[in-house]
Amino acid sequence: MVAAGGEKTCILRRGSIVEETDTAKLVPGDLIVLPKTGCTMSCDVVLLTGTAIVNEAMLTGESVPVTKSAVPHLDAASDEPYNPEVHNRHTIFAGTHVIQTRFYGDQEVVAVVVRTGFLTSKGELIRSILFPRPMDFKFYRDSVRFILVLFCIAAIGMVYCTYVYIKRGADISMILLRTLDIITIVVPPALPAAMTVGTVYAQNRLKKKGIFCISPARINVCGKLKLICFDKTGTLTEDGLDFKSVLPALSSEFQGTVEDITKLEDDNVLLWSLASCHSLTIINNQLQGDPLDAKMFEGTGWDLEEPGEDAEKYDKMMPTVVKPRRTSVFSMDALPLELGIIRQFPFSSSLARMSVIVRELSSSNFIIFTKGAPEKLEDICDPSSIPHDYHSKLKELTLQGYRVIALAQRQLDENVNWIKIQKMKRDAVENNLQFLGFLIMQNTLKPQTQGVISELKAAELKIVMITGDNLLTGLSVSRDSGIIDPGDRVVILDVIHRDETLCLEFQDAEGFLNEDMVDTGNNGQTAVVLSRKTHLAVSGKTWSILIKHFPDLVPRILVQGTVFARMSPDQKAHLVEELQTQGYIVSMCGDGANDCGALKAAHVGVSLSEAEASVAAPFTSKIPNISCIPTLILEGRCALVTSFGVFKYMALYSMIQFISILILYTNKTNLGDGQFLYIDLVITTTVAVLMGRTQPWTKLVKQRPVGSLISGQTLASIFCQILASLAGQLTAMFYLQWLPWYTPVSLDDPDEEIIEDALTTTIFIVSSFQYLVLATVFSTGPPYRKPFYTNLLYLGALIILGSFTLYLLFIPGIPFIQIQEFFQLKNLHTDYKIWVVVIILVNIVVNILLENLVKTGNWAKKMMHYVIRKTTPKNKYKMVLQELEADPSWPLTGLTYTATNFS
Repeated sequence: MVAAGGEKTCILRRGSIVEETDTAKLVPGDLIVLPKTGCTMSCDVVLLTGTAIVNEAMLTGESVPVTKSAVPHLDAASDEPYNPEVHNRHTIFAGTHVIQTRFYGDQEVVAVVVRTGFLTSKGELIRSILFPRPMDFKFYRDSVRFILVLFCIAAIGMVYCTYVYIKRGADISMILLRTLDIITIVVPPALPAAMTVGTVYAQNRLKKKGIFCISPARINVCGKLKLICFDKTGTLTEDGLDFKSVLPALSSEFQGTVEDITKLEDDNVLLWSLASCHSLTIINNQLQGDPLDAKMFEGTGWDLEEPGEDAEKYDKMMPTVVKPRRTSVFSMDALPLELGIIRQFPFSSSLARMSVIVRELSSSNFIIFTKGAPEKLEDICDPSSIPHDYHSKLKELTLQGYRVIALAQRQLDENVNWIKIQKMKRDAVENNLQFLGFLIMQNTLKPQTQGVISELKAAELKIVMITGDNLLTGLSVSRDSGIIDPGDRVVILDVIHRDETLCLEFQDAEGFLNEDMVDTGNNGQTAVVLSRKTHLAVSGKTWSILIKHFPDLVPRILVQGTVFARMSPDQKAHLVEELQTQGYIVSMCGDGANDCGALKAAHVGVSLSEAEASVAAPFTSKIPNISCIPTLILEGRCALVTSFGVFKYMALYSMIQFISILILYTNKTNLGDGQFLYIDLVITTTVAVLMGRTQPWTKLVKQRPVGSLISGQTLASIFCQILASLAGQLTAMFYLQWLPWYTPVSLDDPDEEIIEDALTTTIFIVSSFQYLVLATVFSTGPPYRKPFYTNLLYLGALIILGSFTLYLLFIPGIPFIQIQEFFQLKNLHTDYKIWVVVIILVNIVVNILLENLVKTGNWAKKMMHYVIRKTTPKNKYKMVLQELEADPSWPLTGLTYTATNFS
């Protein structure tokens, strides 16, 4: 028998015949047998018999073993049909590793194939990687437009070239050859490759720093990030939770806090709930399961036993038993205390709770234990068992940053037997419970969190927390981490029902306002003074209602929202997409568990998990903390500025050569093959490749680099440098033609071209220095990159190429006459050579002055706004910010919106 998911799998045929077949031949409806020792699934299957312990890290990033149970019998008349999301606990997805199977007696663990290939969960993940969502980034969009402009310029040059050669009387083949040359000159074929140079270097630097990238194009996007979303647990805080204490409740009253629960009496029902209400299991003599469950169980000091071998006797009445380590005898029959876990209702993210049904060895009664989110358990508990200060205690604990879990129980009737328990529905179990108390867990910040948050805020980046945890816990962590400053105002957006009307109400999180921060108008409405920044806190439930019933409020909520709590995985992804619609360039940073959707939806998804699920995010950090975010932004800004510089350089390189060719065509000459090779392969290739090696700047600044080629600064820079280059070459040409010893080219054959000419040599030398100078001018330094001279290879290349070009000007035939012959250079008069150098130096100074004028002045941006008649910001969030500046008191505490109107 070969494990399922390998090259072969065991398939069950009619008559209980087991056959081996290739996994590639499996189709939906096939029954397969899962081996005892585990396997890796190649398709999505539903368990029909037995149970399986699986690792779903490939899909979720969560390496905690999960127990999958057999699907209950689905009756079309009474139950809903099979759905992978609803029946998640019964479905083993493709790509997951089956650690171990457990079966009934001698029966095999059988599963039915439901999805194969790209229709599986793993297939959908692979498909999203192979065909990612199109990335709308201005730089790439504008680069295509700019190339079209170059084509238009090339068309003008082709018309002029045709006119010149027809006037000369050249042959049609010569006209076609020189006309088509214009296209390759104006639109250089190396442009796309050159633009990726900065990205390639950035990717290599990130790899050395432990940040891996599977989508290099996203590196440039990092340079324009405006908003960073963080998950809480495992991202801002430590991954694991530590047991803090329990707060028991008795007779609808909270008792004193108990920090050492081993001191509780063994017959304490609260202790029983802590010892049994979990999904832990033993694999290879090791306790495996959710870390929260493990910490909770370890705090009790009890032991967990599963009778029999790992994969055998799973049909026992009590497959899992928990008992104190010390001998405890208190029952009538003097039997030791043991709790058997009869049935388990696994944790559901939609219900935010889990339950177990247990029986004490000496008792005939069964007990239900449930644990989950306090706001969820309150709804299914007997109101008489809820303490009057339930909410105030919960708020007090969560504001201190603790993770609070509610515990409850209910005794079942004596006539309920084992068979009835196996048939009970979940909603029949989880109701009318008796509240037992709170389990309090603490989750500390990672050491790097506060420093990174401070660095990001100093750069004026908006920071948002998206967590599945309690809202008040999220607010506490936000304040501790520095996302919300101590003096900032926090307003909670809550949903209330009033006279059968759905309403949204703004409530101050502190519960009060200082007198010096409020102003009461004539109408008695409280308005907040401008002295504090306002943050909104929203829960997942409120978010759903907000999107559906109050879409007009969404932009303001998104702009001022800082903490989004109790968010499901789908809500996280939806929130990221909504932020993008407001014009934000969004990054999502999570630990991989429940964050995959948001990681894929964001412009820049960063996974802190090294599990296979990290392939869903463009970036994966080997260092499990958020210190990778500033590194990414610095590298992104460096790569983006480099891409702009290389693009501008390649555009100027083509325009300089375009100018040179038109000047030479007009004067009946052309550049030689050696000269073309030197310009295209030696100068341009070397410069374009090495200028991207410059390291990023060491500190984040408030200003973000320009993200569009169609901007005033970029266009002004390109236009001014074209004029300067044109002036430099024309000056050299006119000065040469003014000299009495210069003789213009005279051709007997119109198809002939004289290469070895003074004008050709002059234009070649002047243009070669223009290529080198413009590459340096466009090598932007601080505050996004280090100065160009720190790039030693690039600096060395400039010195070598500049020196060699001077050598070609002054002494090309000494000592190697072959060099002069290869470049087809003409010896010039010594005095004229000096003037050529003067023209080059003046051209260099003009290039540098023009670039500094464009960078430091705001005139180019204002001119662009005037030309395109820009009066309002393009990004929606900027317009919302302008509205909020005009109405700084929004939102007013106590302000209520209804679904139809507001008051």
